[in-house]
Amino acid sequence: MTGNWRVARRLQAILLIPVLVALALGGVRVKNSIDTLQDANDAVRVAELVQAANAYASDAINERDVSVIPLLQGKRNAPAVVAARKVTDADAKAFDQAVERAPKTAGLTRRIALVREGEKQLPAVRAAAFTSKLSGVQTEESYHAVQHPLMEISNELGFGSNNQASFGRTLYAISLTQAAESLVRSIGTHLLVEDREGLGEGELQTQLGSFSSYVYLEQVGLQEYAGAGTAGDMTRLRAALADAQKKGVAQTAKAAQEAKTAGQAFVTPPALTKMLSEIATGKPTQELAAEGITPESFFAASALAFDAYRGIEVNLTDTALANARSIADEARRDAILNGALALSAVLVAFLLAAWVARSMSRGMRRLSASAMEIAEQRLPAVITQLSQAVPGQVDTKVSPIPITTTDEIGEVARAFDHVHREAVRLAAEQALLRGNINTIFTNLSRRNQSLIERQLALITDLEDREADPEQLANLFKLDHLATRVRRNGENLLVLGGERPTQQWDRPLPLVDVIRAAASEVEQYERIDLAGVPEAEIHGRAVTDLVHLLAELLENATAFSSPRSRVRVTATRLPDTRIMIEIHDKGIGLVPEDFALINHKLANPPTADADVYQHMGLFVVGRLADRHGIRVQLRPASAESGTTSLVMLPGTITWSSGTESDSDTLALAALKAHTTPGLAALLANGPADPFSGHEAWDDGIGHPDLPAPSAARATEAPAPSASAGLPRRAPKRGRRPGKDG
Repeated sequence: MTGNWRVARRLQAILLIPVLVALALGGVRVKNSIDTLQDANDAVRVAELVQAANAYASDAINERDVSVIPLLQGKRNAPAVVAARKVTDADAKAFDQAVERAPKTAGLTRRIALVREGEKQLPAVRAAAFTSKLSGVQTEESYHAVQHPLMEISNELGFGSNNQASFGRTLYAISLTQAAESLVRSIGTHLLVEDREGLGEGELQTQLGSFSSYVYLEQVGLQEYAGAGTAGDMTRLRAALADAQKKGVAQTAKAAQEAKTAGQAFVTPPALTKMLSEIATGKPTQELAAEGITPESFFAASALAFDAYRGIEVNLTDTALANARSIADEARRDAILNGALALSAVLVAFLLAAWVARSMSRGMRRLSASAMEIAEQRLPAVITQLSQAVPGQVDTKVSPIPITTTDEIGEVARAFDHVHREAVRLAAEQALLRGNINTIFTNLSRRNQSLIERQLALITDLEDREADPEQLANLFKLDHLATRVRRNGENLLVLGGERPTQQWDRPLPLVDVIRAAASEVEQYERIDLAGVPEAEIHGRAVTDLVHLLAELLENATAFSSPRSRVRVTATRLPDTRIMIEIHDKGIGLVPEDFALINHKLANPPTADADVYQHMGLFVVGRLADRHGIRVQLRPASAESGTTSLVMLPGTITWSSGTESDSDTLALAALKAHTTPGLAALLANGPADPFSGHEAWDDGIGHPDLPAPSAARATEAPAPSASAGLPRRAPKRGRRPGKDG
């Protein structure tokens, strides 16, 4: 009966009886009271959890700080160390009990899981603390795995405050400030106690850099606290710091009196800020001691600030706990009173509202379910079919959502059907457009291929007849430019999703594949080849692998100094895979660029405007994906440069099983198939620019790469015996000024 009612009419039906309004308000009030009571009870348990977490975090980093001097002196079982660890372990048990009582919200569950992950590392950190296993500031920073997740639980706090988000932010900011002060105290003590003569190269600078960073982080935490806290919060902080300063003055006076009584010289230590700046300069400990900056004086001064921050932290958690308990008590009284007054009326109103809401929610649930099905299943399936098949062969008809009412829900269903049809139509048009673009790429490339081949043949003929060294050198350059134009044409084929028209019809030695790739690089004379194992590449992969390596070598030579060398090495791994490494000494890339490039290499994007700006990377990614090859760029081990790693899977490589000279094998295989330029390159033996160099090994093991995916392209039929190598090289058997 009410299937075609407007939403406004349905709402009017709920309000037909005036008393229902009062009953509804009473029910809402009771519910709000119950919700407030539940939230307040949860907030009490959360506040208790935060208290336990903050105590746990503070004592954990305090354990690290008080252990610096004993552990650096080799006293692994010093009383101070044992006592500090007992306190931390007791805090861990208290935290576990608070976790059992805490509400199981998504946010808390996630944060507690992070704490558990950090706790797993604590025994190993304790065992290796301040040893060669955790040198420099690694021990100090390793406690971060335990302390930081505990500190982040503070973000769940704040119920009952005027600004819940601001309250949690304020507590987090003071916890961050305390953690930074603790790291400053620990690293500063470490620097004052440690024997700097035994440090490795650059290790002291690393420690000083970390020290300065955490000094800065402490100031950031204070600024964040000032931005999130109230005027009262800032007043308490200033009072705590002033009190800490008074205690510091008293401690200094007491230490001076004790030194005077003992007849010892005493140097009044400077203020904490002065100590921090002096330690950060890296002055020797003797000079710092002469200024009164000793491990004891620095630790004592820093501990006062640490305790001040911790006092503020405790005050905030206590305030939150008190507020939550007060609200819980008030909510409990309101819930009991309102519930007794409105229970009967709410029951009647609920029955009527449930009947009306049921008719509304049924259509909305059906609409929601249908919309989710379209968004998650039907529409993605059509788009996938359009991207994998001929667009005209895919059924693009849209089934309407099964809602036939004429109310607002029915109107939304019809609107969604219209959106669905438009999305399918646009996807079909886009698929057709991509297909047309791919066809254009393919046609343009194939039109240019024959012309370029004729041009290369003419250049080769001119090279054979030319005797003038200068003109021959110019012909070499022209030969390389034409070869690069051909490779650009082949890039268009790759963009269009086409495979090479011709493929090598037999296995080819890996060394010859690499040389063929190098021959397509304009600055080929800068490339050194060394340490290539005896292995062969399956014929179906030769063309694409030469293309892939040529793109990487072109980048290596183009983006490095013309006076530097580009080194190519290869290694056979135990699982039959082969790792090819291309090392250059260019300017290198920033880590963000490496991450972006490697992501594109592993997941070649759809052809768009950005692809045309980085065509080489797109082509390398497509070719690698075609044969299950993994390609990654990584920073070189030297000060600058880039290392290109190419992992060849066992599906396209295998050992030749003999120790035959690879040049001889290649020459025998190529005499009837290669162009004169490349035949001369492979036949020259020692005169080749790659030979005569010792195998290069930088002493660094190969980084682990993810296991290569299975080759996705099926093996193409081998071309006829008259097909040549997929690449062509200018003649290197003759050099201007030497031959001819």
